[in-house]
Amino acid sequence: MNQPLDSRQLRAFVILAQTGSFTDTAKKLFLSQSAISHSIKSLEEDVGCRLLDRMGKKVVLTQAGEQLFHHAQKILQEMGSARSALQHLGKWGKGRLRLGASSTACQYILPSVLRELKQSFSETHITIEPGDTEECVDLLHDNRVDLVVAMQPKHGSPVKFIPLFTDELAFLTAPLHPWAVTGHVVREEIPRQNYVLYNKNSYTFRLIEEYFREEEMVLNTVIELGSMEAIKELVKLGLGISILAPWIAHREWEEKSLVAMPLGRRKLKRHWGVLHRYGKRLSLAEETFVGLCRSVTAELSTNLPSKLVA
Repeated sequence: MNQPLDSRQLRAFVILAQTGSFTDTAKKLFLSQSAISHSIKSLEEDVGCRLLDRMGKKVVLTQAGEQLFHHAQKILQEMGSARSALQHLGKWGKGRLRLGASSTACQYILPSVLRELKQSFSETHITIEPGDTEECVDLLHDNRVDLVVAMQPKHGSPVKFIPLFTDELAFLTAPLHPWAVTGHVVREEIPRQNYVLYNKNSYTFRLIEEYFREEEMVLNTVIELGSMEAIKELVKLGLGISILAPWIAHREWEEKSLVAMPLGRRKLKRHWGVLHRYGKRLSLAEETFVGLCRSVTAELSTNLPSKLVA
């Protein structure tokens, strides 16, 4: 395997080719003429051919020198670009932030967080990869994202989890639903209800399934959707009931267009947080992002109906 060329020798060669003078080259590089001569001689020995011919006090390129000069300019330009890019990243607010987030986080958490983040890091390039919790964990493992806002994955998942908040899933019904009218969930009626539930492949759906399996119940799922907003609208129309976190329907709960009711004596809670790879040292922008997530989500527990607050 060929060894890479010495960048200092290449720089001296390029400047010498441009000036045609050992004296001028030495001045530009703040070196002695003998140092330049030694550098060019070493480069010629390294490549195995003569690169320069002397013509009086001037030097001109040989055919081999012309070819090397063409490549050397590109090499030094690329090295300069790499250095400039790294220096750019080191400055305040520069760089990138690659995020993964569940659809719920994308819709209800990230807008407020990113609006605040952009005020301090206006030149940071932000990208978002939506996906369910397990999909986002895979994105972390593949180094396609830096941070993830999602629910705490199951035990054994090799990621660092920074807690943000805990919510509780509840039945959401239209105000005229019999449960809402009486203020009481009839346990025997739970399996017979029509449900409008979120994506069957989602982490939340599996949590709901496991919860009711332990209650020895199987829910009658009539409609399955991938949009929280669409689910809420169908529930308002009385086409079924849903199981969501009340903070997602906070506005509707305040307007009394939806009613939140507990699933039962046993609570079904989800733990939300920011995930990243173990051993990762967070950048300033990433630390700020985590802090903003804490601030934004701190209000969520205050948005719950009082009888659902843990």
